[in-house]
Amino acid sequence: MSNVGRISSIVGDITRLNVDAIVNAANVTLLGGGGVDGAIHRAAGPKLLAECRNLGGCPTGEARITRGYDLPARHVIHTVGPVYSGARDDDPSLSACYRNSLRIAAENHCKSLAFPAISTGAYGFPFKRASRIAIASTMMELERLPTIERVIFVLFSEDKLAEFQEILGGSN
Repeated sequence: MSNVGRISSIVGDITRLNVDAIVNAANVTLLGGGGVDGAIHRAAGPKLLAECRNLGGCPTGEARITRGYDLPARHVIHTVGPVYSGARDDDPSLSACYRNSLRIAAENHCKSLAFPAISTGAYGFPFKRASRIAIASTMMELERLPTIERVIFVLFSEDKLAEFQEILGGSN
């Protein structure tokens, strides 16, 4: 199967997906926040916060893994995207989020995982640019990680889904 065939996209609630891991667009403290981060913490229950307190945070671009607790997913992979500034290091930092999340998923025997659109909400990363980075980084990393069978990008509106699928379709 091609790498593009291993990638899909939907509009939905990432906290309801029955996958091995969901990716949390976290902040550096890993202690919850707004948007996807807050929704994941609420859905997973208080044990997630307790485990995150023991991790000591996470620098931008890196990833940490926890149990999924009350989520259908076995694991939550927390990654911290860059706050968009237009600086030269924004793109590599965002790419690192996807690469490091995929690597930690593979190391923990996850065959399926779901990503939100990292950094495109409160962190202000332009959606189309972030989508190109997400797709390219994911496809490149999947070359090295044959054990990951399925990656789902979970988007927040039909408009964003259409934009994402157009970019993904151009990646063939």
